Amino acid sequence: MSTETTPPLRADARRNRDRIINAARAVFAEHGPEVPMEEIARAAGVGTGTLYRRFPDRDSLIRAVGQDVFGRVLAEAREIAERETDPWRALTEFLLTASDLHTVLRLSVHSPRARAVLGTDPELAKVRGEMLTILDSMVRGAQESGALRPDIGSGDVALLLSSVLHGVRNVPDDVRRDAPARYLTLVLDGLRASPGSALPGRPVTGEDISMARVYPAE
Repeated sequence: MSTETTPPLRADARRNRDRIINAARAVFAEHGPEVPMEEIARAAGVGTGTLYRRFPDRDSLIRAVGQDVFGRVLAEAREIAERETDPWRALTEFLLTASDLHTVLRLSVHSPRARAVLGTDPELAKVRGEMLTILDSMVRGAQESGALRPDIGSGDVALLLSSVLHGVRNVPDDVRRDAPARYLTLVLDGLRASPGSALPGRPVTGEDISMARVYPAE
């Protein structure tokens, strides 16, 4: 965003904005982006007036949170890809440790409203494109090394991850806390290139799950 038309925020305004984004990121990860704005204000410890001064509507807040979490996940993907020379370890580390993947999937897969908002942001499209490129590279590298079964694509991995992270509800807190890592570990074992059943259909690519192609705005 151009600083020529948007003056920099004062320190207190910047702090409030960051508190709101951080609170919304946590609330969106748990409940999705349709929660009442008043609940987000309470979680951030600010008044609703402060919230609406920073973000005049829900879509502007969704856009800000999307930019934040996609940027965080991209930074982690870059760091892992640059540091880890073994492609299977790089892939599994990214899927198991990227801190905001849950929120990214909430916004880009499970919420039609968020998909519509984020799908029109050109800067976010670049970030998401680079993130999918890194995931594609991890998947191809793991397949070329013989660690990952050859009949899947990065889109398959993303959709499996989405199912694992989204699917556990109404269970004890300790079960819900441990479920993502527990069941993702089981999924990753199933993705190894050991002999197994043939998969129906074709590998799903990153392009197949792009917001613009799979989830057109209504």
